[in-house]
Amino acid sequence: MANHVNDTRKRIGIITGSGPDAGLDMWQKILKANKAIQGDRYTGDLDAPEVVIMSIPALGLSMELEKNNDEVWHSLSQTASKLAEHTDYYAIACNTLNYYQPQLEGLGLKSTLVSFPDVVSDRVLNSGLKKVALLGAKPVTDLGDWSPYRKLLDAVELETPVQPEKLHQLIYDVKAYGGDHPAVIEQFTELLSNLEADVVLLACTELPLIPVVSTKDLIDVTDLVAAVLAERSLAIN
Repeated sequence: MANHVNDTRKRIGIITGSGPDAGLDMWQKILKANKAIQGDRYTGDLDAPEVVIMSIPALGLSMELEKNNDEVWHSLSQTASKLAEHTDYYAIACNTLNYYQPQLEGLGLKSTLVSFPDVVSDRVLNSGLKKVALLGAKPVTDLGDWSPYRKLLDAVELETPVQPEKLHQLIYDVKAYGGDHPAVIEQFTELLSNLEADVVLLACTELPLIPVVSTKDLIDVTDLVAAVLAERSLAIN
C-alpha cells in the first residue's frame, strides 16, 4: 500500500454543467482508466489522480449554441480561466462546448485543453475507419460552423441522423428524466437500428448514460478522453 502522495502527478480539471451528470461520468471513467493503466501498481486512494471539477449550470445553454453564444462563451471562458490556476490538463464534459477550442487556446491558459475532437480524430485515423455514424446534439451533427467535428469530414465518411431534431430532444430527455428511463432507451435503440454504419461515435456526453444494447460498435467519446486525461496525469506521452 502506498504511504505517500505522488507529488509529480499532473492535476486534471473537468468543466461540466451541460449536463452535470456528464461530469460525474467523466470523473468515474478517469478513475477507471487510471486503475487500468497502473494495474498491480495501483494500491488505493493515494494512487488516484488529483481532479478539480467545476460545474456551471449556465453551460446548459450550449444545447442552443448559436442563439446563446455570447452568454455561453462568457461562462466558459471565466470557468476555464479559474480552473487553469489549479490544473495542468483539463477537458470539457460536453462535446458541443468543444467548439470553443480555438478561443480557449487563444487565452494562453496555464492548463492544456484535451479536446474531444482531437482525441476522436486520432482514434479515427489510427483505426483506419472508413465510415462512422456521428450522434450528438444538433449543433454537432449539423457539421456546420458550430460543430467541433466538422474537420472529421476530411478523414472519414460520416453518417448523421435522418431526423436530428428527434435525437436533440432525446438528449434533453436524458437530462430531464435520466438515461435509464424506458422511453429514452426505446427511442435510442430504434435510432441506432436505423443507422447504416456499424461504428457509432457517441458524441454527446448524455448518450453513454443510456444503458442500450446494440449490435453496433458504440464508441464512447467520454471514455476516449478520460483515458487520455489519466495518461497525462501520470505523465505518459
